Amino acid sequence: MAASVPPRDRRRAAALAVLCSMALMIVLDSTIVAVAVPAIQIDLGFSPAGVAWVVNGYLIGFAGLLLLAGRLGDLVGARRVFLIGLVVFTGASLLCGLAGTAPLLVAGRFVQGVGGALASAVIFSLIVRLYPEPGAQARAIGVFSFTQAGGAAVGFVAGGLLTDAVGWPWIFLVNVPIGVAVLVAALRVVPREAVTGPREGLDVSGAAMITLGLSLGVYAIVDGGLRYAVAALLLVVGFGIRQRYARNPLVPLRILRRRRLLATSAAVVLIFATGMGFQFVSALFMQRVLGLDSIGTGLAFLPTPIVIGVLSLLVAPRVIARFGVRPVLLAGLGTLAAGLLLLARVPADPRYAADVLPSLIIMGLGIGVVIPAIIMLAMAGAEPRETGLVSGLTNTAQQAGGALGLAVLAVVAARVTDSSLASGLGESVALRDGYARAYLVAAGFVAAAAVITALLPRRPGSMVDAGPPPDRSAVATAARPEGALPQEDTCGTAAR
Repeated sequence: MAASVPPRDRRRAAALAVLCSMALMIVLDSTIVAVAVPAIQIDLGFSPAGVAWVVNGYLIGFAGLLLLAGRLGDLVGARRVFLIGLVVFTGASLLCGLAGTAPLLVAGRFVQGVGGALASAVIFSLIVRLYPEPGAQARAIGVFSFTQAGGAAVGFVAGGLLTDAVGWPWIFLVNVPIGVAVLVAALRVVPREAVTGPREGLDVSGAAMITLGLSLGVYAIVDGGLRYAVAALLLVVGFGIRQRYARNPLVPLRILRRRRLLATSAAVVLIFATGMGFQFVSALFMQRVLGLDSIGTGLAFLPTPIVIGVLSLLVAPRVIARFGVRPVLLAGLGTLAAGLLLLARVPADPRYAADVLPSLIIMGLGIGVVIPAIIMLAMAGAEPRETGLVSGLTNTAQQAGGALGLAVLAVVAARVTDSSLASGLGESVALRDGYARAYLVAAGFVAAAAVITALLPRRPGSMVDAGPPPDRSAVATAARPEGALPQEDTCGTAAR
């Protein structure tokens, strides 16, 4: 007779499914909206420049709250912050779906970004607490990465289908029943954790400074405003000074002194700058060079997220468990760079099957192991009392990298294309030159991330540099009540 699954494992699996469902909603929302932007512009009368705020409004609300949301997870409970974020995101989705004017839709998108930040900032923290065993944690993060890749794959196609079949409001309204179902399940299966709350009050001034600073920073990137970039820098510097003297700092300075954490965060920025920039540039490449429409572009992209999903779910956990995080991450970065370099060599009149598809598959092979590995590397060594903060930092680095990649690669492609046109080259050749240069810059991002990863200090016996030791957590976890998360004692170690 087959062995039954222990109740604790069933409960953990159910909680992981809830966390992945919320992540899926966020990923679906991002990709579906990108496809529906032209229809939204026509229906609500956005200007060509103003319609970008359907995306930018969400990004500003999302990126600005990530760090604060992660820290709140440590202070008031990751479960509570996750549930609040889920409710806000679902309610804002309803508002966006019912919006009849452009300003109301942008406002709804901002609130939706706030809800997404609250929920997603603590997801990594909850996963790490649910799965403290290295092998099980690698599998759980692989499932999470598979969910995100699957959401990207479905979103590109679903956005076009929903918009054409029932109208763009339903790209938001579809979140409402899903959000309600996820909320009901989360209340039942996501375990509570013991929290003491802020002992001397939350650093409200610091929270306001970093939230406004990050929001202005994203605004400066998407709008190209130097004065906003300066204001953002001043606010972030002021936040750092504030943290030195605050009684209960939002971000304890001991976190900022960890060179390993800062270096890993820089690698996260570079990797997600590559991923988001590649997605944006490739969408333009397929439409302007290959001549595909929106649905055709989504279908052409499908091989990459499919390969990412299979690798992250079935391969990455096994190779990480066998070889360790760092070797797998370096191998994945090398594969990712190879795919970008191959894309940079496409001819001016490329054929999808012969010139583009192989590169997309290679990109998927690289990203499929890079994402789970970099998340595990970023969360490695986080103490139980600070997993929410480190999770928030990691998510902030992802969003900052995405915004940076979009801005840099788009500018590079446009300037090289304009230069080629000015020199007398044909439009197809000029466009190819611009996108090829953008892919080369993205490959440079990957190379820099690989150098950072290779230079990280080694920890003998750590899963970062070698496969994990045999799990010894079964004895400790068996003594915990069913569904309880590991708690921290006064010394900062997991309670036995």
